Amino acid sequence: MTAPNAPTDRSRLRRMHEKAAYDRATIDAILDAMPVAHVGYVLNGAPMVIPTLQWRVGDHIYWHGSSASRTQRGARDAQVCVTVTLTDAMVLARSGLEHSVNFRSVMVFGTARALTDPAEKAEALRAMMEQMFPGRWDQLRAMTAQELKATAILTLPLTEASAKIGTGMPTDPPEDLATPVWAGILPIHFTMGTPIADPASNAKIALPDHVRNYRFGG
Repeated sequence: MTAPNAPTDRSRLRRMHEKAAYDRATIDAILDAMPVAHVGYVLNGAPMVIPTLQWRVGDHIYWHGSSASRTQRGARDAQVCVTVTLTDAMVLARSGLEHSVNFRSVMVFGTARALTDPAEKAEALRAMMEQMFPGRWDQLRAMTAQELKATAILTLPLTEASAKIGTGMPTDPPEDLATPVWAGILPIHFTMGTPIADPASNAKIALPDHVRNYRFGG
């Protein structure tokens, strides 16, 4: 695993630089904890931001969609920014200005590359499935050539990335500490609900561990 380049003009935090982190351990941990990402780029002269699922394999992140999607086609070989965010707590202060959010986020910049080799695409999809639901890929029916053709997968190296992390209690100035209003944090936790089986499923099929144990947002 390689370290990211030194902060670039795009990835360096200008304000609140004390919240910045550029080490791969921090960046990887955030990317691995939250599969939902937003991909931003310019399409036909206008800004476009799309939500999607992302996953990391080594020094690259990947996301996928329909090959017919204009957003997938438009991002190929384009400069993009992929953002992943975890919201950890609402921060309630003694003044409106000091209210905030505790969070962990990553921004990755670069030129998106489309996977074109069917074997490379299949391996990327297998990696996504196995990261989320270990052991499930081998239980599924094999993907068809048409399904692979209909799936577009884009990737971005983690060579230009930065994390921004906000933690802690409100940062009220000393003169506000005596204000008679509740202040503190409201923690936010991701929890999984009880799995609901497809009514068309065979009732004798046991709930697999990769469903029972699935968690994200850690």
